[in-house]
Amino acid sequence: MASENKSIRYFKGVGEKRARLFYKLGVFDYDTLINFYPRTYQDWSKITQIKDAEIEQICCIKATVISPPVEHYVRKNMILYKFKAQDRSGVINITLFNNKYLANSLKVNNEYLFYGKVMGNWISKEMSSPEIKPVTYAMIRPIYRTTNGLSSAAIENVVRQAIDLIPDYDPIPAEIREKHGLCPLRSALKDIHFPKDFAALKSARDRLIFQELFFLQLGLLKLKDRSRSKTKIKITKDYTQEFIKGLPYTLTNAQQRVIKECVGDLLTDTPMNRLVQGDVGSGKTVVAAALCHTVIKNGYQAAIMAPTEILAEQHFDTLRKLLEASDIKIELLSGSLTKKQKSEILKRLSGGETQLVIGTHALIEDNVEFKSLGLVVTDEQHRFGVAQRGALSNKGDNPHLLVMSATPIPRTLALIIYGDLDISIIDELPKGRQPVKTYVVKSNMHERIYNFIKKHVKIGRQAYIVCPLIEDSDTGSLVSAESYYEKLSAGAFKGYKLGLLHGKLRPAEKEQIMRRFVNREIDILISTTVIEVGVNVPNAVIMVIENAERFGLSQLHQLRGRVGRGSHESYCILISDSENQETLRRLNIMCTTTDGFKIADEDLKLRGPGDFFGSRQHGLPDLKIADMTEDIGVLRQAAAAAKGVLDEDPELLMDKHKGLKAEIEKLFEKNQKLGFN
Repeated sequence: MASENKSIRYFKGVGEKRARLFYKLGVFDYDTLINFYPRTYQDWSKITQIKDAEIEQICCIKATVISPPVEHYVRKNMILYKFKAQDRSGVINITLFNNKYLANSLKVNNEYLFYGKVMGNWISKEMSSPEIKPVTYAMIRPIYRTTNGLSSAAIENVVRQAIDLIPDYDPIPAEIREKHGLCPLRSALKDIHFPKDFAALKSARDRLIFQELFFLQLGLLKLKDRSRSKTKIKITKDYTQEFIKGLPYTLTNAQQRVIKECVGDLLTDTPMNRLVQGDVGSGKTVVAAALCHTVIKNGYQAAIMAPTEILAEQHFDTLRKLLEASDIKIELLSGSLTKKQKSEILKRLSGGETQLVIGTHALIEDNVEFKSLGLVVTDEQHRFGVAQRGALSNKGDNPHLLVMSATPIPRTLALIIYGDLDISIIDELPKGRQPVKTYVVKSNMHERIYNFIKKHVKIGRQAYIVCPLIEDSDTGSLVSAESYYEKLSAGAFKGYKLGLLHGKLRPAEKEQIMRRFVNREIDILISTTVIEVGVNVPNAVIMVIENAERFGLSQLHQLRGRVGRGSHESYCILISDSENQETLRRLNIMCTTTDGFKIADEDLKLRGPGDFFGSRQHGLPDLKIADMTEDIGVLRQAAAAAKGVLDEDPELLMDKHKGLKAEIEKLFEKNQKLGFN
């Protein structure tokens, strides 16, 4: 962007102290400032006459002060300043609170703009503490996200300085701008902050939304293109039927379809890069086992990486059973092995004796070597970044990659989050799997819920109780895991075996607590959302979620997925005292469907993409202006334009594409290299 990326502290009126407040907002320099878009706008350009101003509505009135502000002492630290203002249509009463400076600056018979909510009634209208500006201020004004000590107006003043520094530069080639009706970048940046009218604002938004999605798609397509370079792994025979014959049950149609899609990839000379999405219990592990079986029977090794040691152990046990009919040598590589055990496994792995290895991030350590790695499987993708799965793939010569995720994501979002992968969906649950019965109740039902849990614990079952907080804070009625654990240990569940799990515990402590729960040494596990993606505990049949209104639907669905994993009838109880009808409607969706993809779609409509973008992206750039609920059409256009550019110029070496290359390298530079020459 700017030839010299000026630090925020060197802008007029900022300095070291105020710069720290800008840092909190993610604004560090010219680039981040100019791309710190307003969250909304105030329209000071649309003037409403006093007689037309609606009660309880915000508007801008242009009126003349007709009486001097009069001071009224209400109490200590509360002084009101009251005066009247008039336009051709009528008079309005204005009240200012504790603002002597502003009151003294107003001149009788001078005209001002008053922006605020109109109160009173049609006979006598009033405004309390409106914003007051000179009449020359009749414009659309940006309102920025703020932090304590830094107002929107202060940010606006600094942005005005940055506007003057915008170079006449545009990374998007002219023919693409023309085809999609996009204004120049310089105009877009000026008009997103200070539009002369709403048509200019729309034009700016259209340009910046397209640009954001276009750059993102270019980068992701480049990642996909890089992974599509030829592989030396030669899979010549499909062993799926041999694997299926060894199973004690029949695969679902969805599992068979996804295995076929994956094997189709394996049989080509470009490496598979595929995401398999499936709800909890849909049988993703069987799909992974089928692919491992085919790859290994073709003479190669396979590796499965899980986010936690206990999950790796469970995969190890499951894979051993699934591949029991074969003579495949499987081993578990985890951090808790002794040095000698680890050394022996590494030796067998590098010599090719071990054909399938299952482990945690220990698999990507430097000393782990394979003789002929043909397939990499990563479980629960949002726990691993692009770089981590890449590190494991680098252990082989461009091996095939399978990513498994139990987090249902609307397909459109999946195209963004997993844009470098092909997508397969297991949209069918195995026969006999019971849906979890789900209820929404108020907190006055606690005693009945506790008795319900006790009844099930007495017959050997287990339960989860999830809280939104780790410890007490000033958030009032929100339940914290720590205080709840103490309260229940000494009260309703005194004498029962309780456990406490939360994100501040060290990984080893978390593992130990989950292991105790798996081994039935804990009856009731009180936890935060760290168990959202967790281990298989078929004996756990009750999931209680406190302050359920605090969670997104997709998160509630993931938590519910911790139960109903065995043959016992299971229950999910959502506790909420919210009276908000929209909130209750949202929670009741959980009672009407167990389809994770339907729930994810509803979540996207209700909450926007926040649950899916943010920490879960793990390596992908944030979206600053595009909205996946509104801009799906633009996404498709941007994806098509990105594909067209790379078809014409795969390495972006043409002069007209040099700006694009620089922008997308910058976009992804913190996380991974895109492989441009």
